Amino acid sequence: MRLIRIASTVTALALLASCHSVPVSGGANPAAGPWRTLFDGSSLDAWRGYQGAPIPSGWHVAGNTLAKDVPVADIVTKDEFGDFELELEWKIGEAGNSGIFYRGSEEYEHIYWSGPEYQLLDDIKAADGKARITSAGAAYGIYPSPEGHLKPLGEWNSTRIIAKGSHVEHWLNGFKLLEYEFGSPDWLSRVKGSKFSAWPHYGLAKSGHIGLQGDHLGTLAFRSIRIRELK
Repeated sequence: MRLIRIASTVTALALLASCHSVPVSGGANPAAGPWRTLFDGSSLDAWRGYQGAPIPSGWHVAGNTLAKDVPVADIVTKDEFGDFELELEWKIGEAGNSGIFYRGSEEYEHIYWSGPEYQLLDDIKAADGKARITSAGAAYGIYPSPEGHLKPLGEWNSTRIIAKGSHVEHWLNGFKLLEYEFGSPDWLSRVKGSKFSAWPHYGLAKSGHIGLQGDHLGTLAFRSIRIRELK
């Protein structure tokens, strides 16, 4: 009888532990596909210029990073992504300004007319740092980011963007900065009150290209760019 009670207790504890288990960030996720590398430190095969152009010469591989030193045209992924988790690291120069676009189409002259932007910025010296709605980590011009999570100038920052259906999250250095819902009354109101109201398809694509902005001043480098699709 004592052996039966011990076995029953062990089984119950195992079931209880499984019910309270918490997935570890970055680990196995049954709702996600395998990670796919978009930049491995040497190859730009996953990228091209906007609207089918070759990669502008201002973008180059240096020290295992994808970098640019002067204003240059944007680049985009060759493939399109709908529901995804994107991770990368970035480092920006003094007064630097850039961004990561997602679900961007190529129907307009510029990708930022269609795809929302995760802002990359030197919050201290860049002009856009005067307002949180255009500071690092913000959904540019739509949702502000809280301050206090950007690393000092010259250090590497880690960014994570999650897009699943209408839900979007912006993360910076392990902290969730903001989340929003595409098509919600709040989203529609904010877009209507912004400069993006000039482009009727802004933020409406269910899938699109990942884009890296290069046409502002300031040095910029990326590394360890990877993405996985969410099921």
